[in-house]
Amino acid sequence: MKIKSNTLENIAKLLNCEFIGEPNHVVTGINEIHLVEHGDIVFVDHPKYYEKALNSKATTIIINQKVDCPTGKGLIFSEDPFRDFNFLINFFSPFEFNKEIVSTSAQIGRNCEIHSTVSIGNNVKIGDNCMLFPGVVIYDNCIIGNNVIIHANTVIGGHAFYYKNRGTHRERLNSGGNVIIHDHVEIGACSTIDKGVTGSTTIGKHTKIDNHVQIGHDTIVGEMCIIASQVGVAGCTVIGNNVTLWGQVGIPSDIHIGDNVVVQAQSGITKSLDAGKSYFGSPAEETRKKLKELAMIRQLPEMYELLKKHE
Repeated sequence: MKIKSNTLENIAKLLNCEFIGEPNHVVTGINEIHLVEHGDIVFVDHPKYYEKALNSKATTIIINQKVDCPTGKGLIFSEDPFRDFNFLINFFSPFEFNKEIVSTSAQIGRNCEIHSTVSIGNNVKIGDNCMLFPGVVIYDNCIIGNNVIIHANTVIGGHAFYYKNRGTHRERLNSGGNVIIHDHVEIGACSTIDKGVTGSTTIGKHTKIDNHVQIGHDTIVGEMCIIASQVGVAGCTVIGNNVTLWGQVGIPSDIHIGDNVVVQAQSGITKSLDAGKSYFGSPAEETRKKLKELAMIRQLPEMYELLKKHE
């Protein structure tokens, strides 16, 4: 999430925290660790991830431990980095509840067919020749390309499913990102695509998504993909081009799926998948290997009976 250029000193004052680094060290963005670029600020609140954050592309780190500052970076020392990062997201991208059916700030292209029950949030951009069926909800700042079809009761841009366990309650991380849907995408009924925490959840052009599909925050879906009913994709996943996910496939966060992959129905993904292969099972393996394993398992009762006879 890009912000108006700021300084390390100003950000630290805003958070009422100590800092190390050049006071005029420039901060130009706020991002999670998997999205960070030069100029970004990121947070880390567990020793397990200190090294990853300190050595990332982020040039400003909010951290809950006093450590040496890497060359060219700035550190902000916080008792609660999650809280302070949450504050910054809301400060630079404040939530504004849209009370209109179609926000006056929304931009809608030519030749669109949009049902009267569709809700369109603040600063939404919709391209030409789009069709939005009854009950569709488009949250703030989402971008819809040309020739996009979204079927009934689908929600684009809901909050990221991202919480911190506070012991007595769970605190939600604010979502300051959006959803970008490229040209010629079709999304079925009752599907949900969550916006990014600080970046964009992205659906590539010519991808087709079935009914009852969930796409998590900051996920990138490539071009020409087919995603069948009841697929669940967690946040921060990267799906390549021309990928097929058949019904009820489950994908956890931080997974990378290569181009031209096919995942058979009801498979559970536990690791990143190489391009150009077919996968099946839970945990999913290459389809041929998994089918051979299942064939061997089916022979176990017969093998057991043979062993008993030879005892």
